[in-house]
Amino acid sequence: MAMEAEATTPPALALADTDINWDRLDKTKFHIIGAILFTAQSALLHPTAVVKTRMQVAGSGLSRMRGISVFKHILKTDGIPGLYRGFGTSAVGSLPGRVLALTSLEISKDMMFKYTEGLDMAESSRVGIANGVAGMMSSLVSCAYYVPLDVICQRLMVQGLPGTTVCNGPYDVVCKVIKAEGFRGMYRGFGLTALTQSPASALWWGAYGAAQHIIWRSLGYRDDMDKKPSHIEMVTVQATAGMVAGACSSVITTPIDTVKTRLQVMDNFGAGRPSVLKTMRTLLKEDGWQGFYRGEVICEAIMRY
Repeated sequence: MAMEAEATTPPALALADTDINWDRLDKTKFHIIGAILFTAQSALLHPTAVVKTRMQVAGSGLSRMRGISVFKHILKTDGIPGLYRGFGTSAVGSLPGRVLALTSLEISKDMMFKYTEGLDMAESSRVGIANGVAGMMSSLVSCAYYVPLDVICQRLMVQGLPGTTVCNGPYDVVCKVIKAEGFRGMYRGFGLTALTQSPASALWWGAYGAAQHIIWRSLGYRDDMDKKPSHIEMVTVQATAGMVAGACSSVITTPIDTVKTRLQVMDNFGAGRPSVLKTMRTLLKEDGWQGFYRGEVICEAIMRY
């Protein structure tokens, strides 16, 4: 019995195995399991994205309300389906983008670890740099795919609000945007996204990698020791590192996301095409600097959870 119990005990993970190694990764399982987990995560968080997006749109009457009040308002007027507007398009459309983003992330990280090997720097700095560069490269590569998808999903999320065009599904969104502005209309906010989300992604992944490395070392773990972390310890450390990274990057991403959302969903923008500066001036005029952080409380609540 003792031998059977010993045989069924899962092997402890080596500290080096807590990081993904692209060369040793089963790519098929990685992408399939990642797609399933990402879809489940999206199903849980999509209502908060709808609430945040509606809070960020000018003239909606919801911009000055608290997140929970907006949530109740949507439930009252549209029911559960209102909280999942655009979910089908987002969930299905994100799968190829997720493969693209994860592949570019892991390849870039693996390359950076090889290039920085042997350099005279602290290991936590090396890990942070490798993860940061990988995050930035992944963001740049995936922007070309995700920006049009964001335009479609966010327009579906804000259906019925003042200043938005009524559309019947994703295909109708694409047709109306292209008819009104040409193909470039599908890339509203692309420059803003590429120039700002890439550094934000670099900050998130860099902070995540460095924080995880520092936490492991502070707990007394090393690569060349018999003591190995358990699966529970690994999940706890990675979750903590993720929260630290999220707190760092939200300072940059929330204001950018507010401006980008307005650029992508508003149609009654007056004379000329909408621009970043015009949108920023409008936000400052309406609510001051506080207007750039609409929906931030919702994001913070998700990260703390």
